[in-house]
Amino acid sequence: MIVMKEEEIAWDLSHLFKNQNDPRIDEVIQHLEKKADQFVENYKGKIKSPDFKAKDLLYLFQQQEAFEANMDELMTYAYILYDANMNIPESETLKNKTVQFATELSQKLTFLELEVGKFVYQNEELYKDPLLKNYKHYLEKVRRKVPHLLSELEEQLILEKDQFGIMQWSQLQGKWLGTRKFKVMVEGEEKILSYNDANSLLSHPDRNTRISADKSIYATLGKDEYIFSTALRNICADWMKTVERRHYDNAIHDSLIINDSSHQIIKSLMETVEKNVDVYRRYMHLKAKLLNLPKLNYADVLAPLLETPKKVYSWQETKKLILEAYEKFDTEFSHYAREMFDKNHIDASTRDGKRNGAYCSSWYNGKSAFILMNYTGQLREISTLAHEMGHAIHDYLAMKNQTYFNLHPGYTVAECASIFGELLLTDLLLETSESDVIKKTILANLLDEAGMAVFQVSARFWFEQNLYDAITRKEYLDGQTICKSWVNGRDKIYGDSVDFLDELIWEWTMKPHYFRVGLRFYNYPYVYAQLFVYALYQKYKTEGKSFIPKFKKLLSSGGSLSPEELGKIVGLDISKPEFWELGIKQYEEFVNQLEKLIKT
Repeated sequence: MIVMKEEEIAWDLSHLFKNQNDPRIDEVIQHLEKKADQFVENYKGKIKSPDFKAKDLLYLFQQQEAFEANMDELMTYAYILYDANMNIPESETLKNKTVQFATELSQKLTFLELEVGKFVYQNEELYKDPLLKNYKHYLEKVRRKVPHLLSELEEQLILEKDQFGIMQWSQLQGKWLGTRKFKVMVEGEEKILSYNDANSLLSHPDRNTRISADKSIYATLGKDEYIFSTALRNICADWMKTVERRHYDNAIHDSLIINDSSHQIIKSLMETVEKNVDVYRRYMHLKAKLLNLPKLNYADVLAPLLETPKKVYSWQETKKLILEAYEKFDTEFSHYAREMFDKNHIDASTRDGKRNGAYCSSWYNGKSAFILMNYTGQLREISTLAHEMGHAIHDYLAMKNQTYFNLHPGYTVAECASIFGELLLTDLLLETSESDVIKKTILANLLDEAGMAVFQVSARFWFEQNLYDAITRKEYLDGQTICKSWVNGRDKIYGDSVDFLDELIWEWTMKPHYFRVGLRFYNYPYVYAQLFVYALYQKYKTEGKSFIPKFKKLLSSGGSLSPEELGKIVGLDISKPEFWELGIKQYEEFVNQLEKLIKT
């Protein structure tokens, strides 16, 4: 069991299981194994007309939802326990045990997806059956996947292959990164730091510290490039074989199915971003002025402004700000946020071996969620917590109103509440700030984060596309070739508005999403979501309180509707190219606000 220091902000996972040795874990495993055997006995070879009807499909869905919610609870515990401290062998053992168990059950139950898919595909009248009204969109998603499903044996082999292939590459990448040590000059003093601590210095007030951190992190990771390039090369090559075997149109096709989107919508999105890179470059030039620099170095892109008050926020101050921001918008939002604090469902302290980054993990059976982040008291990190708290609120609303199959929307809409939460915090900070200096800082932080989400993440999209294009051309993805793809994507966004350290060609090595199974093209949903929410934000500012019920309805719908249908709830048509321009317009308005402050 993890023993935390008294001053640490650590989550209480006992609501899930007491510890990694809790006998209830084995009880849950045995229960799930028994249920899986019952699925095989009751359904294998029996999901077909005329004997199998809508009422039978409804009962099966309800049984599956209960089963998957229990499996999800087990997997959530194993993963978040491990992510909080990857140096604990018992946690790694439990994670590996549960992954293997889940893979074995998935193999055993592969027939369900195939037989249900075929049944749904052959019986279009199911979409109109009132018994299945709750699952209408779920049925549509099932139908979309069917042409790309393989035989039961092939599906089982893919699961088995991923367990001992991509999952292991991903685990190696994460653990290698989490256990490296970096020599950084922090305000002139040499320190040996973990990745998380070194990475937190990339927004340090001292420019030489930021540059030292950048150089140390990426020079160190570059020395290990053989490990990272070998992992990424094999993951990408493996995926292209899967694309071929499943008869996808291209490498992104599976992602479009998962995210309820289309080639045309994403093409329009990315073309809009590329067409509007000048607004981001304009901000880069404004930030250079604020930092009294002729031109930004990449180490300055996330730098605090020179005039930024050197304030470190206590956890209690941060909690107060988060609750107040959500309370001003809606009391139900603040109620759920307070519950996350009260239940100690947030792990925020930095520690050796802790996973990099931040996330919110939903817990359907407990109708709650868990947040992991690394908090050192910086203003940016308050925004990160507001973001992850938005995910938790989204989870609360969806879990309250949806069954398990309809809980999660695609990644494109999953960021709605989180980004909106950041904007609510920004509103509060701007309203309560006492000087233009503070307002500049707040706007710069906002433009930094949103600019990264819209523009830099677009560069990552192009990078990933470049990798698959290179494989199609039969190019060998060694470290240098991967770096060229990274730089090409990066330069489409920044052009000559920013100077880059030579070591930054290795930045791709620390991006975990590229190394994970089932996360191909994870990137564009963040771009999509940022612009989606910026359009929502404009409507909120126009409509005021009348907007709130519509927004809550959108969030409460979870994944029961398509993104197009969710957009219509709040009066937006995402199928039109103008929709993305509306989001860009909001970003530009923030740039205009900052420019006006600089001139006054």
